[in-house]
Amino acid sequence: MSSMYQYRRRFTREVAFGNISLGGYQPIRVESMTNTHTMDTAATVLQCRRLYDAGCEIIRLTVPTERDAENLRNIREQLRRDRIDTPLVADIHFSARAALKAVEFVDNIRINPGNYATSQKFSTNEYSEEEYLKELEHVRLEFAPLVEKARQFGVSMRIGTNHGSLSDRIVSRYGNSTEGMVEAALEFARMSEEMGYYDTLFSMKSSNVRVMIQAYRLLAERADAELRYPYPLHLGVTEAGDGDEGRVKSAMGIGALLEDGLGDTIRVSLTEDPVNEVPVGFALVKKYNDFHLVKGDKGSLPLKHVIESRNRQPQSPALSTQEAPPFNPFSYQRRNSSQIALAGMVIGGDNLPRVESEVHGQLSALEALFEEVQQRLAPEKPQDSIRSEFVSVRVNSTEDLDAFDALFGKLGDAARFLVASTSDVALFVQLLGRASKVRFDIVEGERLGEEFLHILEGERHAVVELCFVHDGAGNSVPAEVLAHFAKKSRNRGAERLFFSVISREPVFVYRRLVQLFNTNSLDYPLVVRFSKEASDHQETLIDASVQAGTLFCDGIGDMLAFDTNLPLDDELRLAFNILQGARVRMSKTEFISCPGCGRTYFELEKATAAIKLRTVHLKGLKIGIMGCIVNGPGEMADADFGYVGAGKNRISLYVGRECVEENISEEDAVDRLINLIKERGKWIDAPCCLP
Repeated sequence: MSSMYQYRRRFTREVAFGNISLGGYQPIRVESMTNTHTMDTAATVLQCRRLYDAGCEIIRLTVPTERDAENLRNIREQLRRDRIDTPLVADIHFSARAALKAVEFVDNIRINPGNYATSQKFSTNEYSEEEYLKELEHVRLEFAPLVEKARQFGVSMRIGTNHGSLSDRIVSRYGNSTEGMVEAALEFARMSEEMGYYDTLFSMKSSNVRVMIQAYRLLAERADAELRYPYPLHLGVTEAGDGDEGRVKSAMGIGALLEDGLGDTIRVSLTEDPVNEVPVGFALVKKYNDFHLVKGDKGSLPLKHVIESRNRQPQSPALSTQEAPPFNPFSYQRRNSSQIALAGMVIGGDNLPRVESEVHGQLSALEALFEEVQQRLAPEKPQDSIRSEFVSVRVNSTEDLDAFDALFGKLGDAARFLVASTSDVALFVQLLGRASKVRFDIVEGERLGEEFLHILEGERHAVVELCFVHDGAGNSVPAEVLAHFAKKSRNRGAERLFFSVISREPVFVYRRLVQLFNTNSLDYPLVVRFSKEASDHQETLIDASVQAGTLFCDGIGDMLAFDTNLPLDDELRLAFNILQGARVRMSKTEFISCPGCGRTYFELEKATAAIKLRTVHLKGLKIGIMGCIVNGPGEMADADFGYVGAGKNRISLYVGRECVEENISEEDAVDRLINLIKERGKWIDAPCCLP
């Protein structure tokens, strides 16, 4: 796998994809999928045209039957007459016969190894070795003709594993695990290579962001070691949902892997108009595709030259790609940290990560600042409301000290949640007796003498956070400076300390910090700080989700602190959405909703909105909302309740993977779902402020 301490894109085999290619030196491509019925030629062509106009580089269509496959001919011909040459992908699940027909009319065919040529029952039956091999041979016999025909027509193939739709055979041996996901894909890849077919790419999708990240990493590790070529990867979080929640989950999963150097094409799956997926996708890959043309002394350099140049550069031991990561990249485990009591809460250890935000106002405008602090803390709301649990106020001068004291007095009991931040040593010393927590910013390039350590070890009221403000130095510099202070402080008996970094690349900087803390057996809690001055909502959302979300998915972070230009409510929702997406703090219901496709025969967006409206207050409950059985009980592997399409305007309801009500009217289905939640003892009444 690529280095965990700097960006290095994984170099893969280049695979043909219609009039473009994937992998190798190619840019990371952006894909979407139609949600029309493939037999409806006019509607499908119209949606393809809208995706094309939005810049979509690859368009996928669902192909449930041979008739749908045959109609791909008409769709393709109409698109080509309209001079739309965007590569087309046929999405296949159960039908090998549909796949064999579809391959004649598309540029790529996606198969799901969990249900291709198998009779999926989602059972828990055990397989003997003989039964296991017998079914595998059956799959081989069904799969081989598709491989030969794909070779004949020059069509590439995506082996697309989904977390919850693994075959019963795979689950019997590996469980519903990342290991099972990877083995399912490798079985098909081995068959392809045995037949001399190498135009392959992979995907490892899950609605659980952490599982998705771990599965892709494990696949890259195993496939690159075992197979003939490193093959391209298609990235996506399946059933991510809609709105900001869907965008956050997608950005976290896809972005974490892009930071690792993995990924050659992506799809952002939203329960919305598929055209909405395209700009989010391009915003996600922009940072990495900007390497495609890098300005240098001799003008713009193509990506090939950039990658070759970076890969040729000698690496210092600190940046070796062989260096072990500071966490297990294949299995979640929260970093061990000491516990610190602060303002009636305990931070670190196994306790919930807390949320801090920074005020925009100045101490010179005390009344306005007081109002803003109150709004952020919202002390009149219930304890578990989405709110800022700590609020940071900047103190820049001695005049600010008097105003800070006045603010402290006005806040009363809520003042214990107030954080003072400064980069001035003299002000820092005075603030230690005032605030519950004081953040001292270590500015890059400035030196602090040994006398600063005496301040940290002395008797003081406040918890201290040492924050390195990272600007132009290498990614290892903040870690080295903070580890130095941490070691010295530990030796002097200082315990009530947090550490943090403000950086444009926090993922790599915090990984280096954790590595040095691990090496020196330092367990001080870490505050993950994200700071961005941008007026664009989507840009901030994506950047925060990638940078902060990646760290929490990898078990790094005891507090999340934001300083952005977003409106207050948007900023706090973003912070809690990131923590929920990482499954480290559940603040509301978790919705696992698919984007819909040609297999969906009910109004998916309308149903999702209705279910969310009535259940959003059920904190920690997971509800799957699926268009059909393919994205049903298997793919919502960890949902508590399921709302699954069963035909035209018909719905089936699930508890876990068990179907408890079949083929009920769409008109009655949401009410029946609510009753089902109540019958199973999972319902609580909404607070008066909610619907």
